[in-house]
Amino acid sequence: MKTETYTERPEKEHILVCLSASPSNAKIVKTAAKMASAFGGIFTALYVQTPRSEKMDEESKRRLQYHIRLAEESGANTATVYGEDVSAQIAEYARISGVTKIVIGRSNVRRRFFLSKPSLTEKLTMITPNLDVYIIPDNPAGKKYKEKPYTLLHSMIPRLGDFPLTLVILTVTTLLSVLLYRLGFTDSNIIPVYILGVLVTSLFTRGYFCGVVGSLLSVMLFNYFFTEPRFTFHAYDSKYTVTFAIMLAASVITGTLASKLKNHAKMSAQTAFRTKVLLDTEQLLQKAQDNDDIFNITATQLVKLLDRSVVMHSANGGKLSKGSFYPSASDGGRIEDFFSDAENEAARWVFENRQRAGATTDVMSHAKCIYFDVRINNNVYGVVGIYINGKPLEAFENSMILSIAGECALALDNNHNAREKELAAVLAKNEQLRANLLRAISHDLRTPLTSISGNAGNLLSEYDKLDEETKKQIFTDIFDDSQWLISLVENLLSVTRIEEGRMKINMSVQLMDEVIEEAMKHVDRKASEHSVTVDCRDELLLARMDAKLIIQVIINLINNAVKYTPAGSEIKVIAEKAGDFVSVSVADNGNGIPDAVKPRVFEMFYSGDNVIGDSRRSLGLGLSLCRSIINAHGGEITLTDNVPKGCVFRFTVPSGEVKVNE
Repeated sequence: MKTETYTERPEKEHILVCLSASPSNAKIVKTAAKMASAFGGIFTALYVQTPRSEKMDEESKRRLQYHIRLAEESGANTATVYGEDVSAQIAEYARISGVTKIVIGRSNVRRRFFLSKPSLTEKLTMITPNLDVYIIPDNPAGKKYKEKPYTLLHSMIPRLGDFPLTLVILTVTTLLSVLLYRLGFTDSNIIPVYILGVLVTSLFTRGYFCGVVGSLLSVMLFNYFFTEPRFTFHAYDSKYTVTFAIMLAASVITGTLASKLKNHAKMSAQTAFRTKVLLDTEQLLQKAQDNDDIFNITATQLVKLLDRSVVMHSANGGKLSKGSFYPSASDGGRIEDFFSDAENEAARWVFENRQRAGATTDVMSHAKCIYFDVRINNNVYGVVGIYINGKPLEAFENSMILSIAGECALALDNNHNAREKELAAVLAKNEQLRANLLRAISHDLRTPLTSISGNAGNLLSEYDKLDEETKKQIFTDIFDDSQWLISLVENLLSVTRIEEGRMKINMSVQLMDEVIEEAMKHVDRKASEHSVTVDCRDELLLARMDAKLIIQVIINLINNAVKYTPAGSEIKVIAEKAGDFVSVSVADNGNGIPDAVKPRVFEMFYSGDNVIGDSRRSLGLGLSLCRSIINAHGGEITLTDNVPKGCVFRFTVPSGEVKVNE
């Protein structure tokens, strides 16, 4: 029985289009974009940068930038990779990224004979047998595009200082070989010395020219100094011809490989640096505190990455800010050049149209900078400008700018969402407080208002029939209920003023015992049913405070103890010096407060499950007001257990001194 295996396909198609500087690459990008739209899949545009990319002419660079921009505008995520083997890089990227379909232009290169290297499209179809490769005609009929050949001549051009360096290396190599020869070493020991010299030459010079010349000179020097007859370019032994050929081949191959490794090391170092900058940017943006911090980090990292001056415009209220300038030490840009009418107009165009513009583009190309929008989805948070200064951006630089701008937009969007969440949380809290207030008022004010209304109705209808004692009791009940309502309204007004920052605190030095004495005159009438004592442990206890507000705090604390303790309970008010503060405690021996409730007793509208004897519940404003007043004085209010039972409310205010003017 034959068992068939199927490769699991991803849920979404992933279309990969290959970018190039070919004039008709735009057609390929558009075709791939239509495919991605039809399949409803992911769309990626990939450019493979090779050593030839550095030798690309200006016209080809502009075309490549246009194709990259076209891919971005078509909804593609652009990416750039490095390598000499383009097809291998495309295949590896496709494998890692989960690409399902590759769209590529047909190459004009044809095999001239059997052993010729296969074309890009041929090799790609061979190494990606599991992927769908769509080959689009790359050129209209009769027209051919061919990149300028990357011949050996391009890679052989050295620097001026490479020639004397090559001569020095060959001289040192020859002197070392002569030393070995005199020490009795054979030719087989001397030949590797010259190969080593060629390797060193290739490592420390640019291009292949010095390596190839060094190889030829090494063979000639070996022939001149170490073969018989010495000091001539003749050789008696015919076998030396083979030795020279092998030595030359080994030297050329070694030098070529060294040059390639040097180029790869250079590209790897650049890639590592740019990747580090991108990772550092992401980490720094995560620590940013506000939008200005995010923009500063983004611009600073772009300057570090590109070594170009950067202009950053932030968006505020649908308009673009004047912008900030971040100079680079190498390009010599002047600040006034970056805020001219032409530059500002280009930045505004990018902000309004959400497309890049400026230098090296078709829109406002007279500008000195190329401008990118900093956006996520449809939200544009700003515009960043990169100074071109005659040096167009490379494909990889372009990709990195888009990545960093995307990270910046994401950080700004997260910051925006966080602020909205905070605002929503504040609004929700205010709504909750408002709802709690309305619920408390509708529930807890009903009892005193009903009592006042009922007692007043009895007096109106039955006044002549009531005896004097009953009338006095009714008047007392009405007075108590009205006093409770007045106290409630005072607390509400005080809390509102403090929360809105409208309460004025008039600080002065006062005697604490006098403040407590005044407060005792205004406590609840039912305090007479309890044993309330005052103990000022210092004769002259001065404190810096707003006496009116501290009186209100003491009244609230004593009334709170009166309400929640049974008749006959002991309530002690103790005032004493505590370092640089004056401490006032209100202790009772009632039933105390459960540990689960203690953390919330100072919250507004929280009154716990305690029930007062007259079935009237507190709105939970008194303790919240006390905390706000004490905090405004720079003190602290706490709740602890009393021993053996009950609770202690303790607050502190700064101590004061009386200044005597003699």
